[in-house]
Amino acid sequence: MGFLSQFQTCFWTIILFLFMVLNCHVNEAALVLPKNVTVTAVFVFGDSIVDPGNNNNLPTIAKGNFLPYGRDFKDGPTGRFSNAEEFGVKESVPAYLDPKTQLQDLLTGVSFASGAAGYDPLTAKTA
Repeated sequence: MGFLSQFQTCFWTIILFLFMVLNCHVNEAALVLPKNVTVTAVFVFGDSIVDPGNNNNLPTIAKGNFLPYGRDFKDGPTGRFSNAEEFGVKESVPAYLDPKTQLQDLLTGVSFASGAAGYDPLTAKTA
C-alpha cells in the first residue's frame, strides 16, 4: 500500500470519526411534551422482556406462568416475563390477549408483546 493510499485511508477515517462525534448531540426525542403534560396511554410491542402474559393465550411453549417468573409480582406467576415496574404509567400494563382486559385498558394502553417474538440472540443475554 503506497503512502497516498495510506493517507487517504487515514484521512477518511478521521473525517468519519469527527462526523460521528459532532453529530452525537442530535439524539433528541422526536416529540417534546410541554411541561406538566402526562402520557395518557402506553402501547407496548416487543418480546419476552415486556410480555405481560399474552403467551398464556397462545399455543406456544414460551410461557412465563410459573416460578421464578412473578416471584416479586403481587399476583405471583401470571405469565409475565418481567414485573413491569419500570414503565411508571400504570401499576402494570395489561396483556392485550388477557380475557380480563377491559375496554378502559385499551384506552389507557395495553401490551401486544409476546415472549420468543424477538429474533436477536442477544436478548436473552441482556435481559
